[in-house]
Amino acid sequence: MHKNPFQCQFVTALDSIVGKWKPIILYHLLQGKPLRFNELRRLLPDITQRMLTLHLRELEEEELVKRVIYPQIPPKVEYSITEYGMSLSPVLETLHQWGLAHVERKQLKKAKNEQTETD
Repeated sequence: MHKNPFQCQFVTALDSIVGKWKPIILYHLLQGKPLRFNELRRLLPDITQRMLTLHLRELEEEELVKRVIYPQIPPKVEYSITEYGMSLSPVLETLHQWGLAHVERKQLKKAKNEQTETD
């Protein structure tokens, strides 16, 4: 059986950016300024330290995120988006906009269903 190359391209792309937190991490880093680990934790209050570390390592391995360690005490580490990672900007912005529209659609549907139930 032959694998579908079209499907494999989607799988490869999604493996790099899918997860509960990866798109959100990338979205924050796409805002332009490098962020320290604890700054990212504040932006993502529900993420565990272990999960943030894991996702940052995976994104770094995919060359989407760059980690810079400054030689000082205490050590300072910053994460930023790479030039390659910047190529995801239109994809993530489109996904973000779709998500906003989808949430609105679900809210309208829920309100409509509630209105129908009270009639």
